[in-house]
Amino acid sequence: MRRRPRAVLKRTKTILQINTDTDGMALALEWAAKGMYITAPNPRVGCVIVRDGEVIGAGHTQPAGQAHAEIQALRDAAARGNDVRGATAYVTLEPCSHYGRTPPCSNALVEAGLKRVVAAMGDPNPLVAGRGMAQLQAAGIETVSGVLADAAHELNIGFFSRMRRGRPWVRLKSAASLDGFTALENGESQWITGPEARADGHAWRARACVILTGIGTVKADDPQLTVRGVATPRQPRRVIVDSRLEIDPGARILQGEPCWIVAAAPSPGKEAALRAAGHEVILLPGVGNSAGGKVDLAALMLELGRREINEVHVEAGSKLNASLVREGCVDELLVYLAPSLIGAGQGMFALPAPGSLADKITLRFHAVTQVGSDLRILARFNPI
Repeated sequence: MRRRPRAVLKRTKTILQINTDTDGMALALEWAAKGMYITAPNPRVGCVIVRDGEVIGAGHTQPAGQAHAEIQALRDAAARGNDVRGATAYVTLEPCSHYGRTPPCSNALVEAGLKRVVAAMGDPNPLVAGRGMAQLQAAGIETVSGVLADAAHELNIGFFSRMRRGRPWVRLKSAASLDGFTALENGESQWITGPEARADGHAWRARACVILTGIGTVKADDPQLTVRGVATPRQPRRVIVDSRLEIDPGARILQGEPCWIVAAAPSPGKEAALRAAGHEVILLPGVGNSAGGKVDLAALMLELGRREINEVHVEAGSKLNASLVREGCVDELLVYLAPSLIGAGQGMFALPAPGSLADKITLRFHAVTQVGSDLRILARFNPI
């Protein structure tokens, strides 16, 4: 289980004293977190500029097409009347060195006359991948990398997944009783967990790029799957796996922002109606023997990666949950366990029983936290 190191930040009146590189990077990570909901598909990056222990500029990456963290920090320093020449910049990801939606940040840092640049880690984007730090070094700027790298990786785990694997980081959320049931046998599930856990679940929804569910959940629960009760500047896009396009046009999930409906079999009339309502129908090759087949979930994840989706938050029923796990599409489980026993009901995964314990699916605990009266468990399959 990894814990983010806590930096020692000493305040003297209104001046924040940065005494070590760890201090500076910890503050840069705090700035990066300010962009939690707005930077996708770009990574969440923070930058602070320090001279003689004093922060003279700070910023975080803005929405795609707008300024990156380094530019924001340079602008902040200029607005405060601070000269950054000879200062140190702490940035949570290697400065970009290519022209994308914006010019290279490495150029701006060189032109600003900084003395040192400390990065938490290298940028996995093949267009950068060490070139940013090399450009700074070639310009005579001292560089350091690897400070609080684990914390920086966690903040942008979806971006790293997409850059390295071509698909997003998939987090599957479930809430259950202590004996593992998500609902009574009749489907009643409100509420197994307490209000604090439910609010926490909405915060995890908010950080994702998309919320994914299946047609079974839409039919059974008619959910909205929006972020509620948590401040967010945008709603994640909703994605519905609906192999045969069975969704009711009046379903609540189709209200509000447009959805992506993923199908395996064409249905021109239904597709036209959904598109006329502003939604997009994504047709992917089907797998299996059923009529039209089931959506190829691995192909779906690659398609979402192609669409620059970094993080997927799954809230679905036991069948789709099981299919996603079985196809190797899930990276992390986000499970809320309530201190209650139901005795019999609906489970989290409709998985077949293994032939022996040696065939069980194994995860590792990443973090266990009490939220209100419930436990929040983050368990991971394979690291990236």
